[in-house]
Amino acid sequence: MNSVVSLAATFLAVAAISGVLAALAGSLPDYVLRPELRAAVSGFGTAVTGLAGVVAGIAAMTGEPYDASVPGLLPLSGLTIELDALSGPFLTAVGAVAVAAGVYAVGSDIGPDGGHAGSRVAQAIVPLFVVAMLLVPAAGGVGTFLLCWELVAVTSLVLVLVEHRRDPEVAVAGRWYAAMSQLGFLAVLSGLLMLAGPAGDSFAALRDAEPSGAVRGVAFLLTLAGFASAAGIVPLHVWLPRAHTEAPGHVSALMSAAMVTLGGYGIVRVGFDLLGGGPRWWWLAVVGLGVLSAVAGLLRAAASTDLKRLLSRTTIGNLGLVLVGVGAAGLFAAAGDRVAAGLALTAALLHVLGHAAVTSTLFLAAGSVVRATGARELDTLGGLRRKMPATTAAFGLGALAASALPPGTAFVSVWLLLQALVHAPQDGGMSVGMAVPVALAAVALSVGLAVAAFGRAFGIGFLARPRSAAAEQASESPPAVLAGLGLGGAACLVLALAPTLVLPALGTASGSVLGGADQAGDPVVTGVITVRLAGLAGTLSPLIVAVALAAALALAIGAARLLARRSAARRAVSTWDGGAGPAPRRATTFAVPGYVSARTEGRVYRPALAALDAWGRAGRLLATGSVHRYVGYGFFAVCGLLLLLAVTR
Repeated sequence: MNSVVSLAATFLAVAAISGVLAALAGSLPDYVLRPELRAAVSGFGTAVTGLAGVVAGIAAMTGEPYDASVPGLLPLSGLTIELDALSGPFLTAVGAVAVAAGVYAVGSDIGPDGGHAGSRVAQAIVPLFVVAMLLVPAAGGVGTFLLCWELVAVTSLVLVLVEHRRDPEVAVAGRWYAAMSQLGFLAVLSGLLMLAGPAGDSFAALRDAEPSGAVRGVAFLLTLAGFASAAGIVPLHVWLPRAHTEAPGHVSALMSAAMVTLGGYGIVRVGFDLLGGGPRWWWLAVVGLGVLSAVAGLLRAAASTDLKRLLSRTTIGNLGLVLVGVGAAGLFAAAGDRVAAGLALTAALLHVLGHAAVTSTLFLAAGSVVRATGARELDTLGGLRRKMPATTAAFGLGALAASALPPGTAFVSVWLLLQALVHAPQDGGMSVGMAVPVALAAVALSVGLAVAAFGRAFGIGFLARPRSAAAEQASESPPAVLAGLGLGGAACLVLALAPTLVLPALGTASGSVLGGADQAGDPVVTGVITVRLAGLAGTLSPLIVAVALAAALALAIGAARLLARRSAARRAVSTWDGGAGPAPRRATTFAVPGYVSARTEGRVYRPALAALDAWGRAGRLLATGSVHRYVGYGFFAVCGLLLLLAVTR
């Protein structure tokens, strides 16, 4: 084991230990540890855990693969850890978000009046949530992966329900999230057990196994459904806007910027690494889900009037773009073009990092706004650029970075994805010929919708005139909150100004799962990707990008202010009045019709829930209270299971 791999394993252990210690400190009662000190210890411990995760991720991307196991730690399977190049980007993304969220949490637990407003439950659970997320991409076996995956679901559910006594909508969001997360876990469990049953628990054994085509296809579809649900992919997205909107600010950042990316990790790990790729219909399904999510998510975001709900829906759109890249990579690899596949997968991984930086900044800024005003509706905000200048600057930077316009953070990954789609294999057949134009159109449309959504949110919520007393009386957040925003903004700037710092490592990760080696022993895909991306450094020099960034930011602010002034001049009926006039009026009347999500719930989920309810009522007929009948049920169930095992062996 080389020194780099040893460093990755060491810092992963440090992350786990610091997270557990921070959780223990956060659970201490007030008479043992003062609330403000407990909040500081929990937040600092979360930040240290995240920093250790960042170091472990960087080391994993640059070192050799590493695996270790502790047989007796977990029943049946033991604990298996595996760090490789694919683990690195996701460890880095989760850890970086945790650093910003941990620093932010120290100040967010101080109320606007200076008193303590933190939840001891949240202070105890957040570090464990971060540790669980870091262990998911480090898991090296089915048992370990499923345990960590379920730990992520349980801890995040507790965090969503922290404020359920204050708002009944929180309880509704928790029920939706609990149902969808457990159904997704059941799908992932079923798919992985189909592969692990004959092969063994470790990922190494799954790579060497040769299941039949039918088993591979069913297992992939099951895991795809489970991971897509965790990532908030349409039509399995209904829980995400509810849960991420109702969670506390830094928890929303952790869930939207870090947790959902693990769904993309699962698809890449199973589809490319454990199953070694698959037929084209697999990846056509992934591209289709990505296209649907990118367009529908950002379309709904452009129609949102709730600031946090708007951001949660842009998360759906961003993960849709990630799936477009992943699906295109699989499709191109199945067509025999591993170079184009590597470019597409690298674009998806870069978009994961960009999404983590941008979304964490935006959600932390939204949390700062909610903390200061108590409001999330754009119609009750406005005027925050004077009351909260630092928060306004952070949100403006995040909005520009998320709009995929040059030279924003998302622009580089979207540009790289477009390059991969444009250079799709010419002899890829009808599947490639049909998928690529649709994907190109969806990516282009998503960029336009993102610009509309973020421009509207920034102009109405921050630059226009105040529309409520709470907005007029808002004050800037504490220094710790602003420090968390600054860390997120710095990450956005680094990825925008110097993307070539991470592209070679991401190319290595892509090459490691796509396979193939040249005469020198390095992955072919990695070498070609590095050459293809070398020209990016010249076209995106830091000076040019810095000037363009400043110009674009000034242009965006100027345009938004001009719109606000023009609407203020038209005190009569206007499309966007910017809050002008004698009485507060709605500033979001030009939003596109918001029926996409409602139709999805009405046509998909309500009939499914009605069927489950009918099934449950029918099941009551079996509950007669007779112990003898219950024993008979168990006997026939065991006999059926034994018969099934005898037939399938």
